[in-house]
Amino acid sequence: MNDLLSALDDDEENNDDYVRPRAPLAVRMRPRSVEELVGQQHLLKPGSPLRQLAGVDGPGPSGPSSIILWGPPGTGKTTIAHVIARAPGRRFVELSAITAGVKDVRRVMDQALEDRDLRGLTTVLFLDEIHRFNKAQQDALLPGVENRWVVLVAATTENPSFSVVSPLLSRSLLLTLRPLEESDVAGLITRALEDPRGFNDELVMDLTALDHLVRMAGGDARRALTALEAAAGVAWSAAEAQPQSPDPTVAAEPTSEAEESKVADAAAETSSEDVSEDDAGDAGAKDQRIRITLEHTERAMDAAVQRYDKAGDQHYDIISAFIKSVRGSDVDAALHYLAKMLEAGEDPRFIARRIMISASEDIGMADPTALQTAVAAAQAVQLIGMPEARIILGHAVVHVATAPKSNAAYKGINEAVADVRAGRGRGVPMHLRDAHYAGAQQLGHGKGYIYSHDAPHSIATQQYAPDDLQGVDYYRPTANGAERLIGERLERIRGIIRAKFRGKK
Repeated sequence: MNDLLSALDDDEENNDDYVRPRAPLAVRMRPRSVEELVGQQHLLKPGSPLRQLAGVDGPGPSGPSSIILWGPPGTGKTTIAHVIARAPGRRFVELSAITAGVKDVRRVMDQALEDRDLRGLTTVLFLDEIHRFNKAQQDALLPGVENRWVVLVAATTENPSFSVVSPLLSRSLLLTLRPLEESDVAGLITRALEDPRGFNDELVMDLTALDHLVRMAGGDARRALTALEAAAGVAWSAAEAQPQSPDPTVAAEPTSEAEESKVADAAAETSSEDVSEDDAGDAGAKDQRIRITLEHTERAMDAAVQRYDKAGDQHYDIISAFIKSVRGSDVDAALHYLAKMLEAGEDPRFIARRIMISASEDIGMADPTALQTAVAAAQAVQLIGMPEARIILGHAVVHVATAPKSNAAYKGINEAVADVRAGRGRGVPMHLRDAHYAGAQQLGHGKGYIYSHDAPHSIATQQYAPDDLQGVDYYRPTANGAERLIGERLERIRGIIRAKFRGKK
């Protein structure tokens, strides 16, 4: 009973039918040299740090540099590290920040120093997910990187400016990896279909299926290969489920002497076939390859990958593009970014808050109803929730994106705040001060104040601003939307209020 599991293992090893699972396609197709790398050509120019680390180009008078690879998933960070690992004269050590700690880093540093001094080897340390290391863990890397006991190759999907300590950034080169172009992903898929490490030309893919797979991968090579492997499995299962058609090259049993004669004649003709007909047979065999169709790829991958991290760069980049599209009155782009955030799982309440801010910052009094729509949308989102909240948010986005724009109110408050912080605005005029308490009149508070509703049009000619801010215009309406009329009215209002002040000047 105690040996039950080991007995099962022995049975598997002794069973001729047992087949060990193959490595994933993305692992089997991992490039082995710089020449096989797909994309990132901006980092692979002659003399570049990556080519030096990979041993393709010599380091010249300088030694190899530590690098930080920053890019989204599936752009080749781990692949580049494995290519570097194949360079001669180097010892390659791989750590993951998810499982490694300071002790592991120090152990690598000690061994690297020993290998350098005693064996003349340079240790290349690949540290995946470096953004998961805290400050103390990253600080442990500094002596080895600074003294070049190790050449650090660190990979991260987070912005290193926020996730990597400054001393380590200053001692390393930051290399930014870009999402793969569609042509790169298509070439990668084609290589996987033909390469012996992949499907060894046993499968063929329709162009529509290839286009679908490339589009849905979103520039992620690993996702493209994973989806290709899944689509191949779907196609393979579908082919096995189809009834086998009779082989035209296999004749049925002859039932008469005449038929036997015909079979003999056919065999004689077959034996006298030339080489060109053999080649045609090979082509016919190729035509029998399993075909991956659009239906197969759709079953393998039914939704495009969304590059979005609610705590990372994509969160800020997409909301920035969303707000700027609203500000720029491109309603179609604004709806696209709204959909992208919602599909990626962004909190709809966060989006609603940003719409409310935009309604005041970018629209203001050019369309006073925009803020009302934004506030109503935010309240509706709280009450309804997803997925129906997308309808409310779409309504609000269309309103604010198509509304006339003005940042006059936004600029006005900012200028007023700047003056207050600069110390301008020396006191409150005496006639505006609180006069409700005993003794206030003896201090002169409220003396000479004109009640606005006692004046014509309810606008009195009197001073409201502090002495040093008299005549300062913070709010300057534009000629857009409703502000056109507001500007005309405001000019008349200021003329009445400041008439006495202008007369003194």
